[in-house]
Amino acid sequence: MGASLNDVKHRITSTKKTRQITNAMEMVSQAKLNQIQKHTTSYAEYASQIKSVVLHLAQSHILDGLSQSSGHAAGNDQSKTKRTAYLIITSDRGMVGSYNSNVIRETNQFIEKHSGANDYQILAVGGNGSDFYRKRGNNVAYEYRGVSDVPTFNEVRQIVKMVTTMYNKGEFDELYVCYEHFVNRLISRFRAEKMLPVDSEAIAGQASQDIKVKPMTAEYDVEPSEKEVLNVILPQYSESLVYGAILDAKTSEHASSSTAMKSASDNADDLISSLELQYNRARQAAITTEITEITGGQEALSQQ
Repeated sequence: MGASLNDVKHRITSTKKTRQITNAMEMVSQAKLNQIQKHTTSYAEYASQIKSVVLHLAQSHILDGLSQSSGHAAGNDQSKTKRTAYLIITSDRGMVGSYNSNVIRETNQFIEKHSGANDYQILAVGGNGSDFYRKRGNNVAYEYRGVSDVPTFNEVRQIVKMVTTMYNKGEFDELYVCYEHFVNRLISRFRAEKMLPVDSEAIAGQASQDIKVKPMTAEYDVEPSEKEVLNVILPQYSESLVYGAILDAKTSEHASSSTAMKSASDNADDLISSLELQYNRARQAAITTEITEITGGQEALSQQ
C-alpha cells in the first residue's frame, strides 16, 4: 500500500507541474492572440478599401481583357487542362489543437473536388503542411517556414514575389489560397480563395466573402493608362490577399493554441482531483488497516 501511495503522490506532483506549463502556454497564446488581433483590426480597413477599388474596376469591365493581355502561357491554349496550385497555410509547430488537421483535411477535400485526378502543385506556408504533403509524395513546389507570430508585410512580399514569378513562368495556371478563417476564439472556418489569375470572377468571389459593395456599372476615365494603373493596383491586391490570409490564419492558430492549452489545463485539474481522491481513499484504507491490526493485537494480549 505504501508503494501505491507513493506512486499516486508522484503522479499528482507531475500532473500539477504539467498544469503549470499548460497554464503558462495558454497565457502566452492569449497574449499573442491579443497582439495579432490589434494588427488584424487595423489592417482590415486597408484590405477592405483595396478590394473595393479592384471590385469597382472589375464591375466597370476594365479587367475583362486582362487575362488575354497578361502574356501567361496558359492563355495561348484554351483546350489545355489547367494546372492548379494550392497555397496552404498551416503552423510550424504543434500543440494547436485540431488546427492543422482541419486545414489539411478541408484542403484535401477541396483539391479532390476541384482538381480530381489532374496534376496540381502544393505551395506550403508552414512546416506542418509541407511535411504532410512531402511524406505522401505530393509535388511540393515551394515552402516557407518560420512565419512570425505577428507576420510583417515584408515577409508576405517574399512569398507573393515567388508565387507570381512561378505563375508568370507558366508553372501553374491558377492559384488558390487555403487557410482557416478566424471567426472568434472558439470557431474558425476553412476558406479557399482564388488568388491568380486576377480576373473578374476571382475578384467577385473575394468580394462575396469579405466586403459588401453595391453593384455598379459606372465607367472610369483612367490616367495615365489602364495598364499602368493595373500594374500598381493588382500587385497590391495580391499582397493584401495573401497577407490578410496569413494574418487570419495566424489569428486562428493562436486562438486554437489557447483553447487547446486551456482544455489541457482543465483536464489536468480533473485528473488531479481524481488522483487526490484516490490518494485519500488509499491513505484512509491504510490507516483503517493499521488501527484494525493494533486493536486486534490489544485484544490478543488482553486474552492472555
